[in-house]
Amino acid sequence: MKKILFLLATGLTVSVSHSQQVPDAVRFAQDNITGTARFRAMSGAFGAVGGDLSATTVNPAGSAIFNNNQVGITLSNQNIANDSQYFNGNPTTSKENSFILNQAGGVFVFKNGNSNKGWNKITIGANYENTNNFNSNTFSIGDNPNNSVANYFLAYANGIPLGDIKNIDYRNQYYNEQQAYFGYEGYIINPVNPSDNSNTIYTSNVPALSPGQAYYQENSVNERGYNSKISFNIATSYNDRIYFGANLNVHVTDYRRTSSFYEFNREPLTPNATISDITFNNDLYTYGNGFSFQLGTIAKVTEAFRLGLAYESNTWYELYDELSQSVYTTTQNNADETFYNNVNPNIINVYERYTLQTPGKVTFSAAYVFGKSGLISIDYAIKDYSNAKFKPTNDPDFTNTNQDISNQLTNNGELRVGAEYKINRLSLRGGYRFEGSPYKNGTTIGDTNSFSGGLGYNFGGTKLDLAYSYLERKSNQGFFTKGFTDGANITSRLNNVSLTLLFEL
Repeated sequence: MKKILFLLATGLTVSVSHSQQVPDAVRFAQDNITGTARFRAMSGAFGAVGGDLSATTVNPAGSAIFNNNQVGITLSNQNIANDSQYFNGNPTTSKENSFILNQAGGVFVFKNGNSNKGWNKITIGANYENTNNFNSNTFSIGDNPNNSVANYFLAYANGIPLGDIKNIDYRNQYYNEQQAYFGYEGYIINPVNPSDNSNTIYTSNVPALSPGQAYYQENSVNERGYNSKISFNIATSYNDRIYFGANLNVHVTDYRRTSSFYEFNREPLTPNATISDITFNNDLYTYGNGFSFQLGTIAKVTEAFRLGLAYESNTWYELYDELSQSVYTTTQNNADETFYNNVNPNIINVYERYTLQTPGKVTFSAAYVFGKSGLISIDYAIKDYSNAKFKPTNDPDFTNTNQDISNQLTNNGELRVGAEYKINRLSLRGGYRFEGSPYKNGTTIGDTNSFSGGLGYNFGGTKLDLAYSYLERKSNQGFFTKGFTDGANITSRLNNVSLTLLFEL
């Protein structure tokens, strides 16, 4: 992509080309189990069950199980705690609590009055779901015995002529040149030949560590936003034995990530001023929308035993990024001289629109229904994260990133098991979910384990459902993706309580 050299109305924004990274693709490819309280209580194992407003998000044929019109709304409270351990630093826990509209939708049933016709029903529905709530805080602290964040700036600067760093306006620089600019203007890195504008080799101005010493580092991350999906559904049944359905899905994403990295070193001062501390701030805003579709079928092998098969296409997102950055450093020498270097362009980079294609998914399902007493169901879904792509694929900005996606990500499986037992008007529910890591190394983002339970009461034309779910996942994502890739061991624990009110019309 070419650099676009124009200012927007604010006078503080500029568009340039920018290369996205693997974590960006994973962020928008992953979904959590959301939806109605009944759906959540059974860990989303509804691919062969149907008859629930959120079941259509797994298998769109599920709406044809309904016999009556139904509308519903779900409210949720989500609490996420991130436990962080960074090198030998003190363990930290950061918590975030959110109240959200989790689901709202309805399905309408149109029956064929001619009982001799095999196609005896058509259902039409629409459903909104918050598929991923990004609200989360993480704070990591520790002593790094190996690496300084200076290596991040060096990784971008080496190979770039000095003249492209200091003689070109920040607004006209490419992303890699901007990162080098922060390092150079903040005195974090030095050119080997400072008088030569063609110099392409740089060194760190952060003192090397003495034996037994370490760089004290902190990393604070605040995330906000959501992924949501609106599904438009149509389904039909043949003799109430085989069901077919399709969804057209509109996706909306709004994501903000504010991070601040701090580093301090305790090395002895020298006659030449060297870096004592660094604060590097990043504020990212990503927004846009996408499209996908789903196809599915459910077959009643017997009155009790059902099989389901569903396909969810790739999601094609059109996304925009806005990024602002700043660096604050302190340089000192042994003559008691201290210099404060503030590098804040006060500019928001508005990047060119780009396309992200997230991977599709295939779900195999089976369920056994014990008459009106209850059921047990199981779903197994397969998703190949290595198929995610930034487009156009022949754009040089995306070539390396797409290769990294192929090299780092893998095909994974997701198992969901759910059960329900009815006692007159009361329903008791439980479920379990396991999803493998999307990364080949299994550690950047680890496996997901989730347990759930809930109950519901049928008042006749009104139903009230309550669910609780617990999810745990370990991860170790680098604070930065280049040069300085050290990261903390994070254990994320998510607790969710959902309440659904349903009306049969």
